[in-house]
Amino acid sequence: MKKTMQILLVEDDPGDVILTKKLFENIEAAPQLHVVGDGVEAMAYLRCEPPYAEAPRPDLVLLDLNMPKKSGCEVLQEMRSDDALRPIPVVVLTTSDHDRDITNAYRLGANSYVTKPSGLDAFARAIESIEDFWFHTVQLPAK
Repeated sequence: MKKTMQILLVEDDPGDVILTKKLFENIEAAPQLHVVGDGVEAMAYLRCEPPYAEAPRPDLVLLDLNMPKKSGCEVLQEMRSDDALRPIPVVVLTTSDHDRDITNAYRLGANSYVTKPSGLDAFARAIESIEDFWFHTVQLPAK
């Protein structure tokens, strides 16, 4: 039996959080989605610091770029500088389609970059494509 996928969603927009949760609930083998609202919380979660001391290690991080306190790029840079966190795949999921943001995210070690489309149907297709690729196609590192 396949284990439940653990996903950390790093997102500060409550509407996007609700929508993403709903879309992942519709997946056959629904992942366990953990949500933090900014980059500081993301790093605390990933390092199992209070209040996330019992947090499961994510199999995948969905990371927004434009957040308060610590940007997604700062989170990505810290993750890739930490031997324990470096293997965790990161999908940047953001509204920005600026070439400099895309280039910088890949330079910092993003595994993929998905621009959040406007419109419910297009957003649903983007989440489905993430689910298909990261849950069914690739092999993820063992914990």
